[in-house]
Amino acid sequence: MHRSIVISGLGTVSALGVGARSLWDGLVSGASGIRPPTHIDLSGMECQLAAEISGDNGSEFSARDYVPKSYRKATKVMARDIEIAVACAHTAAADAGLVTRAAEGAVMTYPGERIGCQIGAGLIAAETDELAAALATAVVENPDIAARARGGFDYRAWGTIPTDGQKTGGMENLPPLWMLKYLPNMLACHVTIIHGAEGPSNTHTCSEASGLLSIGEGCRVIERGSADICFSGSAESKLNLMGLLRVTAAHRLAKAPAGSSATDACRPYDPASTGSIPGEGGGIVIIEDAALAKKRSASVYAEVAGFGAAHSTTNLFPPFKTEPRAINSGLVHAIRAALRDANVAPEGIDAIFPQACGCPFIDVAEAGALREVFGSRLPSIDIVPLVTILGDCFAGNGGLQTAAAALCLKHQALPARRIRLSESPPVVQNAPGPEGRKNVGYVLVCSTSVGGQNAALVLRRVQ
Repeated sequence: MHRSIVISGLGTVSALGVGARSLWDGLVSGASGIRPPTHIDLSGMECQLAAEISGDNGSEFSARDYVPKSYRKATKVMARDIEIAVACAHTAAADAGLVTRAAEGAVMTYPGERIGCQIGAGLIAAETDELAAALATAVVENPDIAARARGGFDYRAWGTIPTDGQKTGGMENLPPLWMLKYLPNMLACHVTIIHGAEGPSNTHTCSEASGLLSIGEGCRVIERGSADICFSGSAESKLNLMGLLRVTAAHRLAKAPAGSSATDACRPYDPASTGSIPGEGGGIVIIEDAALAKKRSASVYAEVAGFGAAHSTTNLFPPFKTEPRAINSGLVHAIRAALRDANVAPEGIDAIFPQACGCPFIDVAEAGALREVFGSRLPSIDIVPLVTILGDCFAGNGGLQTAAAALCLKHQALPARRIRLSESPPVVQNAPGPEGRKNVGYVLVCSTSVGGQNAALVLRRVQ
């Protein structure tokens, strides 16, 4: 039996602040959260701009502010990605008017076994101070020839077999609970523990597509009757040394000195764009059986009308074995599957929230997929790129895209920054105010990923 599923709560953490209100206010005003970061030194890198999380009223962001007092000790073993997810889940539950186990001693809105949790995560980067302190203990004083070539680092000394009189290997000098900070499934783990979500739980690690895949799976869990409500979305931070080195090696970052403009350096769908701007953030949405949401008089943002997923069969990312594809066929299949699931034709879509990351080798294929699906009508559809506002949050993108799209349907307005794929290259428009008002019935949210996974959601206005 098909069950209608709605979004009844939004929780976001981004460079625009914490909570859906901060996100929406920034989107409609045309604000951008991109600036030189304060918590990491980018002076030695080509990209010296970032979308760094801003806490409430300019305060430092910390998960301690979003967990019960009895759980604050656990924040010591939360990497930044986990902290983001925990804060998103807290604000989403509050926004939905849910009582969960976080309200200690209170009667929960739903029994724990009827609450699911599907959260997308990225490759969590280890904090370099913790890792370096342990690595230093595996540098030997009298290295052999092989170790000398590695600067004195000895893999045998790093391993668990003691050498040269050491009582333990270097890796044993990592903090005792080190692994628990960096496992991708720990985002969902902490959320389920805090909120008492004892229904189906899963973690999706498909980079940029993770958030949309998690929301899609959450909907399927509810549709098959395994849960009534679900925490779904994603979170990630790339603002750490290891994370930035990885995306730099992948040729993803823009050439953006500290005094430069993000909109000049990162230009979605422009072949001359120099790359993307790194960011951190995430979004978790509360998806709920529509009949049950209505029964408890929940305020609803949008209906999740359709979901689709597919895989790209060719490499879309450098180093290329072949020339980059002009059309991402996997994304085409995912979008068409979502449209079929929603029982809506391409002509019914009023706005699109795509990946649009500003990396030409990704954007070209994505634009080709959109043209393949929407044809001659594409130039008339508003496209909302978030990268010039929130940066590229990788796995965190899907949750933020979905939250932004749901807000548009709720408020019947579009963000100030949007483009039309009628110009070459397209120009990002920044028109806050009444110009963004329109009748928005259906919105498409879509993304590809570094591994070739593609996902798409169709959200529908709730009358």
